[in-house]
Amino acid sequence: MSLKLFRVTGYQSILGAGETRTATHPGWLVFTIALWIGFACNVALWRELVPGSEAGRGLPWSLVASSFAASASGMVLSLLGWRRTFKPAATLLLLMAALAAAGAWFQSLPLTAGLFENNVSALVPAWRALLRWEVPVLLIVLALLPITLLWNTKVRRLPGPEQMSVNAVGLAVGGVVLAISGFVLLRGLV
Repeated sequence: MSLKLFRVTGYQSILGAGETRTATHPGWLVFTIALWIGFACNVALWRELVPGSEAGRGLPWSLVASSFAASASGMVLSLLGWRRTFKPAATLLLLMAALAAAGAWFQSLPLTAGLFENNVSALVPAWRALLRWEVPVLLIVLALLPITLLWNTKVRRLPGPEQMSVNAVGLAVGGVVLAISGFVLLRGLV
């Protein structure tokens, strides 16, 4: 019979911080990635901020549309915010948002409701457009850099009930913002 004086706690040393203190909370990652998808990957907002571009629907409309996109992606990320599904889901959303932004920006597509009703595939850049140097640079900035940061970030492991409550709060907040911004967009209040 052997005598065990110490049990393994997972700490590197007695003075070092554990994983629970150094890892990022999953709620902050969902919030950050949703904001990136909603605001950085929003071509309507870019066009409003670039001086000399043709006038769109205005900056307030673009900000509400950005909030709508951010809340929708935040809800999807909250739904898939579990330990094994979060990073692959966030990677897929970041890639899709970057491809859509590159397609709409470099093909000078108008951002109207008719585009989404008629031909959503027009948002994906054509193969000829991918040979231009601007498209890969845009995809690197909008997708590759955030994906690299995401996969190199340690995510805090939460117990099941606590993770469920974090996901539920994310879904609820995203749903409220989605409903408000959708109401504003559909009623044409901005």
